[in-house]
Amino acid sequence: MEWAEVEVHTLNDAVEPIANLLNEYGASGVSIEDVADFFKERENQFGEIYALNRDDYPDDGVIIKAYFLKTEDFVAGIPELEKALFDLAKFDIPLGELKFFVNDVNDDDWATAWKKYYHPVAITESITVSPTWEDYQKREDELVIELDPGMAFGTGTHPTTQLSMRAISEFLQAHDRVIDVGTGSGVLAILCAKLGAESVLALDLDEVAVRAARENVKQNHVETKVELRQNDLLNGIEEEADLIVANILAEVILLFPQDVYRLLKPGGHFIASGIIENKAEQVREALIEASLVVLETRQQGDWVAIIAKRSED
Repeated sequence: MEWAEVEVHTLNDAVEPIANLLNEYGASGVSIEDVADFFKERENQFGEIYALNRDDYPDDGVIIKAYFLKTEDFVAGIPELEKALFDLAKFDIPLGELKFFVNDVNDDDWATAWKKYYHPVAITESITVSPTWEDYQKREDELVIELDPGMAFGTGTHPTTQLSMRAISEFLQAHDRVIDVGTGSGVLAILCAKLGAESVLALDLDEVAVRAARENVKQNHVETKVELRQNDLLNGIEEEADLIVANILAEVILLFPQDVYRLLKPGGHFIASGIIENKAEQVREALIEASLVVLETRQQGDWVAIIAKRSED
């Protein structure tokens, strides 16, 4: 098979929206090379940190690479994809001097690229996300989620995913019913199932993401608990939930706070992540306007997660 590599040079703040957009256009995998990762000081509080090689990173900013089957439809759609990337600036997303390239790559190169950039990630002292090919030695008290990061965005490496996972580990109660809005790779749905949720309804508008999540759900043996469904946010959903999670763009979260209130059981929680810092107050106000009680705001780098609650009726 012939593959095309879309290469985007941009800023760190644009990683999440650009990766999501590339997946919406049918990317079969996304990798991120961020020079800040090399220079970042890390607290080794969750165990081993893998050694990094400076040669693997750009001189500045971030390089996002996405891989597409090189079909006639893909080639014809390149101008539309490029325009959609530049149009993200309309949502006040800082793109920097965005550069866009399309390169040819063979199937073997694409498959190998993932293994170079993705290693086990410790989310908390007891939760780790590991790629399927790693021979990761699980501790007795450790919960490990195995993912193939070539399938969809959401590997545990990005701050928004980590914020979501840590909040889930604190607020999820055994036997909760959960809805995961914009499931992507399915990592949050899998975590909820492994932490004892009774059921998880995982939703995504992108058919590619739904297929990817289904494979990851099977890999982690939680298919009896996780139902995957292609759906536009919470439109048409009637199932009530004890916990709703959404790790997507702030602009998208703003579209459905009323649906969150409608579907949350009294006393239920909403974890909203994927929010860039300068959009956090706008999301917070929208949640309050929807009669949700904002409990706390958490931040990692430039990214924010908001935990809200439906009051006891």
